Amino acid sequence: MPDSGPIDTLLPLAPAAFHILVALADDDRHGYAIIQEVAARTGGDVTLSAGTLYRSIQRLLEQGLILETRERPVPKLDDQRRRYYRITPRGRAAARAEARRLQQLVQIARAHGIVPARA
Repeated sequence: MPDSGPIDTLLPLAPAAFHILVALADDDRHGYAIIQEVAARTGGDVTLSAGTLYRSIQRLLEQGLILETRERPVPKLDDQRRRYYRITPRGRAAARAEARRLQQLVQIARAHGIVPARA
């Protein structure tokens, strides 16, 4: 049964979990497509291994942050072995909360001269 507690209890999100939620924010994706999307969005700085991806997906499913969807693309573009995942409203809220938390950390670092002020 998915966790339904307050979103703040899920923070901080593991970096892999945050990247997966962001990758699912605009489209349903299967595992390999998530790996590709994360690598593309980070310019290759973040590469998720299959083990990290599927352990994270399992946790996100248990927490109710994503779900496995039964909707599939056109059969000729699909492989029946693939599982597709979708972010849930709770997952979107968790990603927003984590982004705010990270933004606050950057603001603190900026105030202490660790991160340069914006140009």
